[in-house]
Amino acid sequence: MWIQPEEVLLAGALWVSERANPFFILQRRRGHGRGGGLSGLLVGTLDVVLDSSARVAPYRILLQTADSQIYWNIACGSSRKEITEHWDWLESNLLQTISIFDNDEDVTTFVKGKISGIIAEENRLKPGEEQEEDCGKFREAELKMRKLFRMPDEEKLVNYYSCSYWKGRVPRQGWLYLSVNHLCFYSFLLGKEVTLVVQWTEVTQLEKNATLLFPESIRVSTRHTEHFFSMFLNINDTFKLMEQLANIAMRQLLDNEAFAADRSLPKPCKTLKNVSALKRDLDARAKNERYRAMFRLMQDERLDGHTDCTLWTPFAKMHVVGQLFISNNYICFNSREEDLCQLIIPLREVSIVEKADSSSVLPCPVSISTKNKMNFLFANLKDRDFLVQRISDFLQRTPDSSWGDTSPLSLIGHSAASGVSSSSAESESIHRGRHYHPGLPTASQGLLQLYHHDAPEDLGPKAMKEKMKEEAWNIHFSEFGRGVCMYRTSRTRELVLNGIPERLRGELWLLFSGAQNEMATHPGYYGDLVEQAMGLCSLATEEIERDLHRSMPEHRAFQNETGIAALRRVLTAYAHRNPGIGYCQAMNIVTSVLLLYCTEEEAFWLLVALCERMLPDYYNTRVVGALVDQGVFEELTRAFLPLLYEHMQELGVISTISLSWFLTLFLSVMPFDSAVLLVDCFFYEGIKVIFQVALAVLHDNMDALLSCSDEGEAMTILGRYLDNVVNKQTVAPPIPHLHALLTSGDEPPPEIDIFDLIKSSYEKFGSLRSDVIEQMRFKQRLKVIQSLEDTAKRSVVRAMMTESAFTIEELEELYCLFKSKHMTSCYWGSSSSAAERHDPSLPYLEQYRIDPVQFTQLFTALAPWICGGHTPTLSARLFRLLDQNQDGLVNFKEFITGLSGMYHGDMTEKLKLLYKLHLPPALCPEEAESALEATHFFTEDEPRESSFLSDLDLLGQEVTSGEEGKEGGGEADKKK
Repeated sequence: MWIQPEEVLLAGALWVSERANPFFILQRRRGHGRGGGLSGLLVGTLDVVLDSSARVAPYRILLQTADSQIYWNIACGSSRKEITEHWDWLESNLLQTISIFDNDEDVTTFVKGKISGIIAEENRLKPGEEQEEDCGKFREAELKMRKLFRMPDEEKLVNYYSCSYWKGRVPRQGWLYLSVNHLCFYSFLLGKEVTLVVQWTEVTQLEKNATLLFPESIRVSTRHTEHFFSMFLNINDTFKLMEQLANIAMRQLLDNEAFAADRSLPKPCKTLKNVSALKRDLDARAKNERYRAMFRLMQDERLDGHTDCTLWTPFAKMHVVGQLFISNNYICFNSREEDLCQLIIPLREVSIVEKADSSSVLPCPVSISTKNKMNFLFANLKDRDFLVQRISDFLQRTPDSSWGDTSPLSLIGHSAASGVSSSSAESESIHRGRHYHPGLPTASQGLLQLYHHDAPEDLGPKAMKEKMKEEAWNIHFSEFGRGVCMYRTSRTRELVLNGIPERLRGELWLLFSGAQNEMATHPGYYGDLVEQAMGLCSLATEEIERDLHRSMPEHRAFQNETGIAALRRVLTAYAHRNPGIGYCQAMNIVTSVLLLYCTEEEAFWLLVALCERMLPDYYNTRVVGALVDQGVFEELTRAFLPLLYEHMQELGVISTISLSWFLTLFLSVMPFDSAVLLVDCFFYEGIKVIFQVALAVLHDNMDALLSCSDEGEAMTILGRYLDNVVNKQTVAPPIPHLHALLTSGDEPPPEIDIFDLIKSSYEKFGSLRSDVIEQMRFKQRLKVIQSLEDTAKRSVVRAMMTESAFTIEELEELYCLFKSKHMTSCYWGSSSSAAERHDPSLPYLEQYRIDPVQFTQLFTALAPWICGGHTPTLSARLFRLLDQNQDGLVNFKEFITGLSGMYHGDMTEKLKLLYKLHLPPALCPEEAESALEATHFFTEDEPRESSFLSDLDLLGQEVTSGEEGKEGGGEADKKK
């Protein structure tokens, strides 16, 4: 490749000149190619250890001039063929031109300009932009990686690090290359070469640890072996990148979606040394994920930047130190001290952004005003002018909202009222034909409001307590603001932990989950989705219909068609929005609770927030997220309750109980009035509160559980405990609890107050941090997904044992090869995308499919019938024969059927298979036409009326009769 000309002072050191002319020298690196001796070994070792060869492809071309001692490196090559092409080009295009120059300086200037022009033209013609952003040193490291590990051009290097790889007790110093799909290591020490390639999809565990043998090392585990790497310059940076790449690989296994680089990433002001565009992309993704999780924002929200600042808090009359975050749709603030203050300002609500007067008390302030007359004052901003300009740019792109930041309930009421007031007879008739319209009772209020509307006013002590809670929240709103721009402080958390009043529950759930923002930016989306989804028939809709009447049947709201129809619309709309999840059991229970306190549209957006942000992967076909959190819960139990953990592991209880606790947020195992308080805390705190309460439940029952002798007894103790967690402050009429009353003896079990349980969980396990939980989730995700993959492999092997003659070991190896080919197409591209070829709804045997190119590769490597130059033709014919539905893809079952016939079929079966390969559909149309012409040529004199299939049967009979004839002949000889 041509490179930007750079100075070389010692042209002879470590290099051997192979060709030369008056202006150019072609050189080869010592130790590369034939021979090299001791000096070659030393140079090779130096190249690997010191990376003096990060620029060292084994060949290079230097520009030299007679009067100068300085040489200019203008080209390098990984092979003799590549460098020779460059040499020939120079001789034929430049040599004659530069020979007429009188001045050596003119020669150097001309050649350098020419080479720079060639590089610029090559970059302009390239379709992708990644390569141009990467510095020359990094591009050459990528070329070196592809050459060393025989990777195609599609494999992109993310970063590379100097480190030691422990082979036994001996460390091998070399270079670790982290690409999008592989972890690779290369070392060359005094003639001993070490090469390692591990696919990220094969990694089962990734740990950073420090032991006596491996000081501060990274352990990479696969199903069959472990690899240790140490001596990193920055081990934390390396480990974070490895975690990201392993996470992307697990997502590939789950969704079969290839990694897509972010093309809209802004280019850096200057080329960053040794940092690829992909590394910048991954760093930006990690920051975006942390930002979105911190403020519960939508998946497409991208952080533009953040800066230190102070925020004036009128409720505390003080300046709070923290960080200001700017993204394409939001301005957010988070205090340095946890829980002191958090703020989210949607740009759609901003009316004015202005620079206030600066003073010694208030340096560089910026004032932001919203449409509902709230004002926020930020100060101590480092680059105020730039910040204001960025906010202004984003504001210009923000569509103007037709309503201000009001409460969601009043927002829905406003839209419904305006729709009714402006409607004519025509629009009413349109509404009448729609499944969802503003006239529906559930379009403007929650189901509880509908059924409590006619109830007489309660003046008892519980009702007074509820009114006091409402008043406390109203005072909070007057001090801290109401709606999405509300200041969120430790006082907000206290009010949530004391229980949200029923009247405000829907509004605050929407606010804390971030669903209100999504609903405000997608007006009319839910109604249109319902119209598209209703009437369609699928596996998801069948399961929804089956579960509708099992969703809180004890509650009067779901004992009639109003509640059932609303539940059907929400679940069906979500299944249509996200076919990857569709519908999963437990979604009906959670959604029915949402509908009690929210309108239909609000319940839908809360379900979106739950499934796609707050409980990721919980409700997909394999409930991966719930299984991951089950593993996290086991790890937390071992850390906080070690004695109980060991006993529970022996009984196998934790995995049984925790799945239902997490999937339904305790709604299916605890009385409704108590569980709904946990849902309040969950929407504010996230998943950590569910872990805290689960640990508190185990802690409260520790003595009883330690004395258990079997799983059933432990389940009974926990079930009885949860059945008797009560909410003594509820004002709602009691809802009959349908769980079996698990009592022992005549004494009623003691009641546990839900508020005491929540308080206890914060006192004992409040030290749990969300970032620690995320770290534990990553570790468990690797384990869970690889375990599910192993289960799938065992299912496939068991199913194919009866249909093929291969052994279990052979089938397992073939399945791994077949799946590897499928995954390769996922990240290296193919004629059709891997996502199109992977259908999770099919049996495991038929989920993965490969195309003709991949089939030919496997056929050439595995099939016993190799016919030299005819192998591709034979492979193409067998592919068409096996592809019964003619979709251009072959699944594993079809693949094994074809291979089994070649390996384990008897002579008759093999001949039949070979014969079928010369008939349609194995023949392509062109081959079939030429075969028909040949048939006519040989059968003109003797017309035959037999079909190809009868020929096939005759062939089988001839083979059989031939064998019988041999046996008969032998007997006749004996008689003679």
